[in-house]
Amino acid sequence: MRIENLAINKNGFAFDPTTGETFTLNDTAREIIEDLAKGIDEKEIAKKLSKEYEVTEEEAFNDVLDFKEKLKLYGLLS
Repeated sequence: MRIENLAINKNGFAFDPTTGETFTLNDTAREIIEDLAKGIDEKEIAKKLSKEYEVTEEEAFNDVLDFKEKLKLYGLLS
């Protein structure tokens, strides 16, 4: 997983030292990436997000899975 190597600041600026690419992340994306890098599973992330953003756990879980697919497309997640 390359997400573990990302340098992310609190403003959502992410730098991939492997490729030199930079990304801008919103707060939710930053939280998901940080949690995935810590090894937290999708269901736990969804539970946390559902409380924080007042959506159902199912909606949050689907959003997390969607975001993981985008990370895979960028080569940041295997």
